[in-house]
Amino acid sequence: MHITKIEAGGGNIAVVSGDGVLITDVQSALDFIATVRYEADCDRFVINKSLLSESFFDLKTRLAGEILQKFINYHVKAAIVGDFSAYSSRSLQDFIYECNCGRDFFFLPTEQEAIERLSKAK
Repeated sequence: MHITKIEAGGGNIAVVSGDGVLITDVQSALDFIATVRYEADCDRFVINKSLLSESFFDLKTRLAGEILQKFINYHVKAAIVGDFSAYSSRSLQDFIYECNCGRDFFFLPTEQEAIERLSKAK
């Protein structure tokens, strides 16, 4: 895991990238939150889509909802960056739309858009 700390919007944002899947279940998400908060001292994360297990994007597993709830419980705002057009599930597209209308969790195509959105999220 590689963490880059960026100053934006009067605060810091951790941009997390790496090789392989880091978030596979709720416990690994909690470990991820703790590690990034400790190493970068940030409460706003940009996460590359490749770090998430594909089961996250299958809403029937309930993994996405459980993980998002952990981020909210620990007061972490996050943006997942990547191409989501490959997912044909209508419910996932609706989920992404609803998240993007909120203030805590976003699904965006580019790292720059994620940084801009999180810099405005207070």
